[in-house]
Amino acid sequence: MIKNIEKQISKLNSQIDEFKKMEDSDLADNLILEVENKKKEILEEVAGELTAYDRVYLARHIARPKAKDFIYHLFNNIIEFKGDRLFKDDKSIIGGIATYYGVPVTFIGTNKGKDTKENIEMNFGMASPEGYRKAIRLMEQANKFHRPIITFIDTPGAYPGIGAEERGQGEAIARSIMTMTSLKVPIISVITGEGGSGGALALGVGNKVIMMENAIYSILSPEGFSSILWKDSSKAAEATEYMKLTSDDLLEMGVIDRVVKENISFLQEDFKDNFKRLDKVIKEELTGLLKYTGLELQTKRENKFRSFGV
Repeated sequence: MIKNIEKQISKLNSQIDEFKKMEDSDLADNLILEVENKKKEILEEVAGELTAYDRVYLARHIARPKAKDFIYHLFNNIIEFKGDRLFKDDKSIIGGIATYYGVPVTFIGTNKGKDTKENIEMNFGMASPEGYRKAIRLMEQANKFHRPIITFIDTPGAYPGIGAEERGQGEAIARSIMTMTSLKVPIISVITGEGGSGGALALGVGNKVIMMENAIYSILSPEGFSSILWKDSSKAAEATEYMKLTSDDLLEMGVIDRVVKENISFLQEDFKDNFKRLDKVIKEELTGLLKYTGLELQTKRENKFRSFGV
């Protein structure tokens, strides 16, 4: 269904582009407003009817903002840090320091590219051990200087290549999870797109876990799930109905803490209201977390994740 809606919206966007070329600006403005209202009407009508697989499509959409877009929309005075001090810099992990409403914070995110060239450079958002070790380095630094940590998760999973396994992929993920459990600063984890497997959990051990409405969070991809269960990856759409990977499902199960409502968007410029909603939620949650001591933050976080499945 969502692909048909995207085609309708694309046609309407093309009409808007044509209207912008008109010499009569008043007429153009009226026509554009009319088309914008039609777009809004279509998207509002479909919003409550999205299937789980529609949300998978939206979470993976090439025009969906990447971790770097979220970081540069939300923070000021941004300084990016590179490298794990052991092997090399992994471009699929972006991290550094910034200010958020005057509060110094550390940001870390799994980053995808906006086109094929960038995706190859960033390994399609699949981090290697050096990426997770960079994240650990930044988290430990944040703990030392008492900076809150905000992570942004958008990955199909950790990179499963031979080189990554040889350099200790499993150990790096496990140590990242262990490190996040032990830190005595506020941690907020935001799932912005795909949240796949241990590669996502490695940055997801937060005091508060926030999820964009059209993001997904699961132990593996729908294609992988259906391949294991039915030996047929083409049944991915059916698999999503069993996987409970949507934000509403996960909120109901208590896996996440907040869902940020989204306007359905197929262009990044249409995402601006979603950025504002997320900003409001992060600010609220961070303000609340800053009231606790370091030991209270660490204890609450550990108890939260230990309680899953009990």
